[in-house]
Amino acid sequence: MQSPRFFPFRFPGFAPRCLAAVALLSLLASSFALRAQEPVQNQNTNQDTHLVTPLELQQQVQASTAKRQEKIQNLTQFLSTPTAQKAMKDAKVDPVQVKTAIPSLTDAELADLSARADHAQHDFAAGLLGTTALLLIILIIVVIILVSVYH
Repeated sequence: MQSPRFFPFRFPGFAPRCLAAVALLSLLASSFALRAQEPVQNQNTNQDTHLVTPLELQQQVQASTAKRQEKIQNLTQFLSTPTAQKAMKDAKVDPVQVKTAIPSLTDAELADLSARADHAQHDFAAGLLGTTALLLIILIIVVIILVSVYH
């Protein structure tokens, strides 16, 4: 009777199959090792394929911030006019509270109210709006600001 350590050699073709399996496993392991190194080499090409460069993104953010600041300033100036101050005083609304609430508006609200204020100023200057209509527009803008910020 043969000892168990010679067991694989009792079956013909078993040893070549084992050697082939070991060779395939070593090839797979080496290919995984090579693939693990590839992303390090490709990092430079990924930086060049961004749709928006960091400089363009920074310029867009600065332009957006400048537009927002301009709208805040436009609305603040409109609400600083003597007519607007009188309208807020008559309605018992604190002008400081309104002016501090303006930067808290969303971009859409700020754009809408700034455009309305600008339109009202132009119409009033052209004589298309009377004082009463302007006061009403001012009060509506004040109420919208307060409701949107403190709601």
